[in-house]
Amino acid sequence: MFHNYRFKNLDIKLIIAVIALTIIGIFVIGSANESNQQKQILGMILGVIVMSVMALIDYDFLLHFHWIYYGMVIILLAMVLLFGENSGGATRWIDVGIRFQPSELSKILLILFFAWYFMMQEENINKPKILGITMVLSALPLLLIEKEPDLSTTIVTMMIICVMMFVVGLSYKIVGTVIGVTIPTIIVLLVLISREGQTILKEYQGIRILAWLKPDKYPQNSYQQQNSIMAIGSGQIFGKGLGNDAFDSVKNGNYISEPHTDFIFAVAGEELGFLGCVLIIALIFFITIEILMIAKRAKDISGKLICVGIATLIGFQSFVNICVVTGLMPNTGLPLPFVSYGLTSLVTIYFGIGIVLNVGIQSKNTNGRLF
Repeated sequence: MFHNYRFKNLDIKLIIAVIALTIIGIFVIGSANESNQQKQILGMILGVIVMSVMALIDYDFLLHFHWIYYGMVIILLAMVLLFGENSGGATRWIDVGIRFQPSELSKILLILFFAWYFMMQEENINKPKILGITMVLSALPLLLIEKEPDLSTTIVTMMIICVMMFVVGLSYKIVGTVIGVTIPTIIVLLVLISREGQTILKEYQGIRILAWLKPDKYPQNSYQQQNSIMAIGSGQIFGKGLGNDAFDSVKNGNYISEPHTDFIFAVAGEELGFLGCVLIIALIFFITIEILMIAKRAKDISGKLICVGIATLIGFQSFVNICVVTGLMPNTGLPLPFVSYGLTSLVTIYFGIGIVLNVGIQSKNTNGRLF
């Protein structure tokens, strides 16, 4: 198995950046909710072990089990709807001896499945039949995730699949047509949703968008983002320090909801300041670009697609999370990769990084194009 491996190509820079970002997250989580810090440390240790193991397993071998991954995704997501635990009006967790969130694992498994599928259909990706099959294969897990309901994870997963399709050779005409239809549709939807009594989205989803568009009119629903923005601004350049006891701290006053998960970036902004936020964003950007560079050198299209899928997951989900926390997007409830508390999210993203590292140690020594 190891005869194709070039261990000199092991991306140490990526490993260091991932661990550094996780450690920053652990410190900020400890400040936001000390009781969860030890669990996150355990999650990082487990994640590093999983990453190390996956880095040694040939991704070609992993792709042999493509339909098993797809079947696991459907079964796990169906189990959530049938036996899942309800929390905050959503059912996203199941307990099978350990409590975890299947939609997080599903993103990685779907990347592996579609890396195989798009590799097999590379020459036919623009044919109507293949596009139709792709839509069906994508729709089933996406609908199950949306039914939890988890619209934000549905959008992230859909974005991953779309980017992988683009990289494998989806026609620019099709891409242009989709964009040309999507943008006006989103504008029309925002106009319709902004009206009272809309029935397009679930009530809580519509209120989130209305609270984002008109925070003064919906103060009870916009306070999360408004307090988050206030916390980030109060940190100024250098922040108030981790675990500070400042009387004017937004976090210390319990004005930030979910400070250790979805709104962890707000705590980082208040306690680490502008420089701390820049460091977190720079590390996320570096990790995303480094994965894309591995994709560029991948020995085949399936390796390239795996890397592009993982890079899209980390880059796009981070972008959405930071936009939400800074008030640039409606509240969605997505964690910040490597930084937010959550063992399922952390271990599964390390799982994905391990596969990327394996693609890297089997890479070509060429300057191939990504697109």
